[in-house]
Amino acid sequence: MIQRLEAQGKTAVIPPKRNRKQQREYDKVLYKARHLIENFFAKLKQYRAIATRYDKRAVNFLGAIYLAASVIWLN
Repeated sequence: MIQRLEAQGKTAVIPPKRNRKQQREYDKVLYKARHLIENFFAKLKQYRAIATRYDKRAVNFLGAIYLAASVIWLN
């Protein structure tokens, strides 16, 4: 799977398991940034209005995302 991604010009960001015989290289800074973004989306999905998308209009939904993101950022 990793070889197929590398053939397409992509790099693996997820680190290999510790018990692998051949450890592969990965970008630790990029992995840390990816982890922060994934955690943010997990926190954002805890808001019911965001997860179920109550708002019909995109403008109202984006406003709810801004509000929830600012609450997450302030905590």
